[in-house]
Amino acid sequence: MTGERATLANSIRKLRLEHGDMTQQELADRAKCSRQTIIMLEQERYVPSLVLAMRIARIFRTPVEKIFTLRDI
Repeated sequence: MTGERATLANSIRKLRLEHGDMTQQELADRAKCSRQTIIMLEQERYVPSLVLAMRIARIFRTPVEKIFTLRDI
């Protein structure tokens, strides 16, 4: 798979809003990361570690696959 590129789409912003208008800072605090990390995730400019992805999934009580989607380029 050398040379192949993919991006990771996500529905974090949508989920935050569906969960009582949760702020980026509230999510960051609960996920044990920085607000800047949440901003970068929402802009799809950052691929989270597996641990962070699983923390976010746990916060939203949603499978990781429902939050993060692999998009081939």
